[in-house]
Amino acid sequence: MAYDEKLAERMRKQLAGRAGVVGKHMFGGVVFLLNGNMCCGVHKQALMVRVEPADTDAALRKPHTRVFDLTGRPMMGWCWWQPKVSRRRRD
Repeated sequence: MAYDEKLAERMRKQLAGRAGVVGKHMFGGVVFLLNGNMCCGVHKQALMVRVEPADTDAALRKPHTRVFDLTGRPMMGWCWWQPKVSRRRRD
C-alpha cells in the first residue's frame, strides 16, 4: 500500500459534493485540489493539509501535527497530520 486507502476514503467522503474539488494521484499518494489548487492529500500514513502560511506555527501546536517536508525544505502553509506521532515544531 503506497498510502492509507482508508484515510483517503475518509477524505473523499468529507469532500464529496463540494464544488471544485477533484482527487488526483500524485507524490505516491492521492491529493485533493480545490479549483485546481492542492488543499490536502494522503501520503503514506499521513494527511497533508494546507493552512494559511501565517497560521503554520499555530497549526503545528495542534495534536498529531508535524512539519511538512518532502524534499528536505520545510514548507510554510503545509502540515502533516497523523495520529500517534510526536509533534515537531518548525525551526
